[in-house]
Formats: sequence, C-alpha cells, structure tokens
Amino acid sequence: MTQAAPTLTPGEPFPDFALPDAEGRTHRLADYSGRYVVLYAYPKDDTPGCTKEACDFRDSALLKAHGAAILGVSRDDAESHRAFGEKYGLPFPLLTDEDAAFLRTVGAYGPKNVFGKVTEGVRRATFLIGPDGRLVQAWPSVQVEGHADAVAAAIDADRQGRDA
Repeated sequence: MTQAAPTLTPGEPFPDFALPDAEGRTHRLADYSGRYVVLYAYPKDDTPGCTKEACDFRDSALLKAHGAAILGVSRDDAESHRAFGEKYGLPFPLLTDEDAAFLRTVGAYGPKNVFGKVTEGVRRATFLIGPDGRLVQAWPSVQVEGHADAVAAAIDADRQGRDA
C-alpha cells in the first residue's frame, strides 16, 4: 500500500495538471483562470455512487449560477468517460488519469476501506479551486448526499471573504 495522502492547504496554489478528456482534449488548470473550478475525483464511471455524484453536480442550479467549471477525474479511459457522459447528459469534462499520477499528487488515490476491506484505489474527493488557482477548500472524503450544495456554499463563503 502507498503512504499517507499529501496534505493540500487552503490558500496554496493548487497543483497543475494536464489531463485528457473523453475527446482527447487536454485540460490544464490555467485554462480555467478567473473561474472557480470544482475538481472531483471519483472511483468509477457508471457505478451507483459515482452516477449520483455526477448527476448532482450536473443538476446543481447553485453551481451553474456561480459559473463554476466542473471537472470529474478518474482512472477510467476515454471510451468509458464518453459512454458515461452521454448516458447521463453530463455537460462537463471527465478527465482521464489512468496511471493515477495526478490523483496521487492531490491525495485522491491510495488505501481506502471498502465494506471493511482495505484496498487501493481512487478516493472520492473534491477540490474547490479559486479564480486565482489557489485551493479554497478540499473534501478528502466525500459523502455524496448534499455535497454539490456544500461546494456551492463554499463558493458563496469564499466570494464574501474576497469582497470583504
């Protein structure tokens, strides 16, 4: 098993990435400069919890109102992402990190407890990145229910702090 997850601290620059989507386009953090970015790591396309999470992000009126860019990332390949995105009408890119190098960098890959068994894989995690490319908040262990609303509330709080 791998070592403990790296700790990302709010206010620090978020690690850069260059990851392909289902169409082969590479996405980098700099592509979203000036916008809030919701980057969520999830274990597997088209599984119950991952589908609920993706659809909650898709349907969040609050995140849409904020103009937040939503990016999902898992180890699934482009074809799996394409099918998953089409099946559920996901309007945001699903990024591929097949070797989990980026997921390891942000602490979203490693040992996890699945139904009492410790395995190694993608940990469900979300990172809210501010318009300046700095981490606003991280959720290293996500419970899907109500999570999209919690992320939208964190954007509200951060905007108020920036305006103060």
